[in-house]
Amino acid sequence: VLVYVYEHFWGCHASPDREQLGRRLHSAGFERGDIVQALHWLDGLDSAAQGIDLTSAADQSHRDEPGAALPIWPASPLSQRVYGPRELEHLGAEGIACIHFLENAGALSPALREVVIDRALAAPESPIALDDLKIIIMMVYWRFDADPDVLVLDELCDYAERRVAH
Repeated sequence: VLVYVYEHFWGCHASPDREQLGRRLHSAGFERGDIVQALHWLDGLDSAAQGIDLTSAADQSHRDEPGAALPIWPASPLSQRVYGPRELEHLGAEGIACIHFLENAGALSPALREVVIDRALAAPESPIALDDLKIIIMMVYWRFDADPDVLVLDELCDYAERRVAH
């Protein structure tokens, strides 16, 4: 269901409201339980994104306003994310390697990484399949209206089983 949402609403600055989205998913043929689960996951994405502002602290002229998002300070290049046992089990080695690759490539900030991890932990399967994690990463980019580099999108949309050896 999330793949359908991503494919049909990527590029739109906002998806339809949840009720309208539910109707569209139902008319597309999805089961009610799957729709409810996807809408709940999307609500969780909105909650995880609350208070995160990806603009640099220098760009935030409104930061003293009441209710303004707190600035996200960049992590030190020497800092390291330590994964807990539940995260290690749920993300798996491939998932953590994917997240680490995107961070090292500069395509995933520490703030977005934490949203990706939160939403991946909300997925029911454990360990999460790498293709499902890639969809989650693209959904997080979409939620923050981030335009990842074309090569990053290519990496996230590349399915190894579809590659043709030359």
